[in-house]
Amino acid sequence: MPELLAFIARDDASEADFNALALRLFAHQFQHNTAFQKFCQQRGRTPRTVKRWQDIPAVPINGFKDLTLSCVPTQQCARVFQTSGTTRGDVKGRHWHPDLAVYDLSMTRNFRARFMAGRERMRLGILFPDELQMPNSSLAHYLALALHQFSTPDSRYYLDSAGLQLDALCATLEQVQESGEPFALLGASYSFVHLMDALQARGLGFLLPAGSRLLDTGGFKGQSREMDMEAFYGTLSATFGVPRSACINMYGMTELSTQFYDAGNATLPAVKSGPHWIRSRVVDPLTGVEVPKGERGILAHTDLGNYNSVTTILTEDVGVAVDGGFLLLGRAQGAQAKGCSLTVDEFLKAARA
Repeated sequence: MPELLAFIARDDASEADFNALALRLFAHQFQHNTAFQKFCQQRGRTPRTVKRWQDIPAVPINGFKDLTLSCVPTQQCARVFQTSGTTRGDVKGRHWHPDLAVYDLSMTRNFRARFMAGRERMRLGILFPDELQMPNSSLAHYLALALHQFSTPDSRYYLDSAGLQLDALCATLEQVQESGEPFALLGASYSFVHLMDALQARGLGFLLPAGSRLLDTGGFKGQSREMDMEAFYGTLSATFGVPRSACINMYGMTELSTQFYDAGNATLPAVKSGPHWIRSRVVDPLTGVEVPKGERGILAHTDLGNYNSVTTILTEDVGVAVDGGFLLLGRAQGAQAKGCSLTVDEFLKAARA
């Protein structure tokens, strides 16, 4: 782990450095993660045969729901993050962390570079429950880190077990509007939808000071109301008086230890990219083979922050590789969704053999 923390902290890491560390982590996980080892052996991939990070077998994210993917006994782990479980009944994906040193450094170093825009601290408002209310939520921990590491003392949560604290938030927004000091509002995408609906019902809108920023994440599938992304960012910008170039979307998931960001949503879809300790490919879900640049496929991510589980995961998200990163196009449908399901079945059969 000290080697991984040092790698994340570096500013001069090369592709060769990434590849070397990815292969060492692969060898470690192959030895200590039995379910993963069986899957790799079925595909003819071992530490002897894998020479590039791109050849590390990608574990479907649903594997985190059906199996315990951990290199150490789970009772030795300080934290487990769980998915919402909304897409498969009550079955939740679990990501075990022996401690949070790597996760926390990954988040804070990346957040500082991609969201803070050169500021050490600014006033933050959080539209999500805190860690006491959601102790197994990776997003709750992510937002708690943002609050603890980057906020001024007058920052706070505006959503709790009683719901959205609308009066308190409106008072803050009015105060910020008059002060001229930049303000950042962060939360789940669906929290912003509820907030904008509530403000519209009151006939309220704001003009936040220059330098203010908004961060949403997670989308709103399965929530009370969905919005087209063009309408979402248009309404977000108009409601808070923040340009769409300062409306940042964070793309992350429980099964990863690192997040992706765009540079604003003035145009859609916005290009997403990550830091030097994560790599992404767009692949055919059945073969794992990378598709040509510009073609649609399923996103696969190799995250060195996942040192205790598996570094490489196959998502169910459709993407296209472009210069500077990738475009996120939505969830797999049709043949791509079927391909993802077959890959999950293959993984589970191998892991349980």
